[in-house]
Amino acid sequence: MDRRAHWEEVYRRRPATSVSWYRPHLELSIALIERVAESKRAAILDIGGGASTLVDDLLAAGYEDISVLDVAEPALEVAQQRLGERRKDVTWLMADFLEANLDLQRYDVCHDRAVFHFLNAVEDRTRYFEQAERILRPHGTLVLATFALDGPERCSGLDVSRYDEAALRDAAVAGFELMESRRVSHRTPAGQTQEMMYFVLRRSALSPASG
Repeated sequence: MDRRAHWEEVYRRRPATSVSWYRPHLELSIALIERVAESKRAAILDIGGGASTLVDDLLAAGYEDISVLDVAEPALEVAQQRLGERRKDVTWLMADFLEANLDLQRYDVCHDRAVFHFLNAVEDRTRYFEQAERILRPHGTLVLATFALDGPERCSGLDVSRYDEAALRDAAVAGFELMESRRVSHRTPAGQTQEMMYFVLRRSALSPASG
């Protein structure tokens, strides 16, 4: 599947506020990031952030080093237009996370509510965690949201993978330690409820990527 073509078509066809994953504010994401980030200078990457309002709230909270990565240019444009002049305070990266050429140990916190649960092949999930391990600093944190085991089987016309703690541990590479998990119910703009899981994973300081 051409991921870029698929998601660009999604954002050209539908307003960003009508897609099933939209929330005006990602309250839990913000709370977890604030807890694991050591300061407002922490380097934060929102993986698949696209049109998400997370970047707005991070800027409002005073974070100074925010990057948003998405494979779909129209999604990034939505966020940039919404932010206006504040868009200059953000680093925008148009890329597929699995293939992106990102700096080694660049980030203190990575957040993902949009990408991982669409990776159904084992090799893609492995590449995902290897990339996260490579770009996070020692003891850096991955805040990862996925569909729960009783969550949707499909999203935006695509099959998804669903997780609990055991399934997430099986998918993660050895360089990560699962620190916390939380179950949440997401209310879609159409009024449906989707069950999700949030995971907080810490990158080991002894990971091979450290060398």
